[in-house]
Amino acid sequence: MANKVDLKRELPCYTATRDSPEIVDVPDLRYLMIDGHGDPNTPVYEAAVAALYPLAYALKFASKKDLGRDHVVMPLEGLWWADEMDLFTTVRDKSRWHWTLMIMVPDWITGEMFDAAVARVRAKEPPARLDEVRMETLAEGRCVQALHVGAYDDEAELLRHMHHEFIPQHGLTMVGRHHEIYLSDPRRAAPSKLRTILRQPVAEAS
Repeated sequence: MANKVDLKRELPCYTATRDSPEIVDVPDLRYLMIDGHGDPNTPVYEAAVAALYPLAYALKFASKKDLGRDHVVMPLEGLWWADEMDLFTTVRDKSRWHWTLMIMVPDWITGEMFDAAVARVRAKEPPARLDEVRMETLAEGRCVQALHVGAYDDEAELLRHMHHEFIPQHGLTMVGRHHEIYLSDPRRAAPSKLRTILRQPVAEAS
């Protein structure tokens, strides 16, 4: 029987303190990724999610069967940005958002395993956006992150504190893209109880 690895528990960057930003160093991690644009409350976003999960589970089962290495499928994550970041953090104009949805996979998952998993999913009932999914390593490095508990639309105050107070007060500046880790399933949890890690890559301010 393979031991099941839960990377959420093994990686410190998947733990955050509620409403209290902290500086963390995030290792390079490998993800299944798919890109999109616009309001997340749309069929386009739902189709992106529907393309990621069958691949994530196909890789989990292949890893257990072929390598004897089982793992917990990781939570959905997203990179979010806009041409003007205030459209994301303040105005919340969702129609102008860009996003990349992601599910992290263990570092022992190879490109050959990914290609084989795509072929297996395609042979059954392939999601419409299956061929848009890629596997890629994300290098974020030093980040500031905090845990938000509540509805996604209520993140603005914590983001304001992170971006305009905590980060500059620590001699840092924002780089890269806003990152969210969805620890709760919105289909099962009430909006007031949703747990989301908000992460922002940073660098030393010049």
